[in-house]
Amino acid sequence: MATHTHTREVMARLARIEGHVGAIKRMVEANRPCPEVLVQISAVRAALDKVAKVLLADHMEHCVLESLQDGDAEKHLQALREALERFIA
Repeated sequence: MATHTHTREVMARLARIEGHVGAIKRMVEANRPCPEVLVQISAVRAALDKVAKVLLADHMEHCVLESLQDGDAEKHLQALREALERFIA
């Protein structure tokens, strides 16, 4: 398996997102106005999209490249296609 260079960055981003989701939960519990909550949800969605971009770049730089070198590219490319189909859908 390939070594991922962006693992720390992904983990840090996910930790921030987790904290942000907790804050949104507290906003709902505090009965904050819906537009404020929706803005925060939008920020989390954007942050998740950024994490996905980092993961995709990492996958391309390491997993796909390694699979090309090992001659196992078709299997990895098919897995990537399936993941992208679910992600983009």
